[in-house]
Amino acid sequence: MEKERTHWKKWLYWLSLVAVAIFLYKILDNFGDIMNSVGNFFKIITPFLIGILISYILYMPCKKVEELLRKTKKGIIYKNARPISVILVYIIAIILIVILMTFILPPVIESVIDLTNNFQNYYSIVTSQIDSLPEDSFWKTTVIQNIMDAVKNFDLTQFVNVEAISQYAKGAIDFANGIINTFVAIIVSTYILISRRSIIDFLKKLTGAMVTQKTYQSIERYFSRSNEIFFNFIASQLIDAVVVGVITSIAMAIMGVKYAVLLGFMIGLFNMIPYVGAIIAVVISAIITFFTGGIETAIWMIVVVTILQQIDANIINPRIIGNSLKLNPLLVIFGITVGGEYFGIIGMFLAVPVTAILKVLVTDFIEYRYKKRKLNVTNI
Repeated sequence: MEKERTHWKKWLYWLSLVAVAIFLYKILDNFGDIMNSVGNFFKIITPFLIGILISYILYMPCKKVEELLRKTKKGIIYKNARPISVILVYIIAIILIVILMTFILPPVIESVIDLTNNFQNYYSIVTSQIDSLPEDSFWKTTVIQNIMDAVKNFDLTQFVNVEAISQYAKGAIDFANGIINTFVAIIVSTYILISRRSIIDFLKKLTGAMVTQKTYQSIERYFSRSNEIFFNFIASQLIDAVVVGVITSIAMAIMGVKYAVLLGFMIGLFNMIPYVGAIIAVVISAIITFFTGGIETAIWMIVVVTILQQIDANIINPRIIGNSLKLNPLLVIFGITVGGEYFGIIGMFLAVPVTAILKVLVTDFIEYRYKKRKLNVTNI
């Protein structure tokens, strides 16, 4: 009987192995069709994914507003604090989008188009000014001439294609093509925000049913910590970027810098990338100002923006962000480099919170291993 049972186990093992091999072969043989099906599936659920993303972004503002409303302790506002908070946050978000589309984006887009169309004219003006300088001038050295030649051959339109930008903008605001997806995404996000407690409780129960109690506690702790890091960093950096962008734009406008709104907007946006972002933005702004306003204006622009950057780094930014991340600058630069290499600009923006989360995981793992081995880190 035992031999017969063993014989059937062997046959079952080989049959399972053959079935898996056939299954894998069919997947590889129809890989294109399978990927098309997967792509179509994600296309169908795109509104739901967008709705989840919207609800994730608006979760913390809704939570804060709900806490404020619940301080009333009584009345209809207290009883309906959650739906009222969701409505208020959506109203605020719509107002901010309208302000952005009405007052900020038009001058920025106009500046980009004007800069692209007149770039060669600016270059000709600068080269003529350099040609009028004495032969022993610094601006006529071989290094500067090589830089000028490189700028001359630089095709700005390959990065800023006006026609492409117009098409993207038209596609983005084409309500008729995306009305159903937009409606579904808003409904999904609203439902998630209003019913977030029951959804979170369900996910907790599901996780608790699938893993051990110790693993569940670890998952809950790290998920909460990761959310806290991500929300705090993104929200604080966004606020800081707006403050820096507005102040820089006003300062440049007072100085008479052309494209002040565009350059201020760019500096504020790049300021969300710690350390290297501000440097990149100031260098680009200095080059554009040099071509559009001359060397003197460019130097004054660099001086003023550098002072504003120092004020932001030492006064404004610490008050908004605080020291919650406590990341070594070397880790930040490493994370930005890796994130930018693999995921582009988005990777550079998200590199710092992701690095902070990884640091928490690695630090806790190291402490756990040392405690398990009963070692003292300070004695090593």
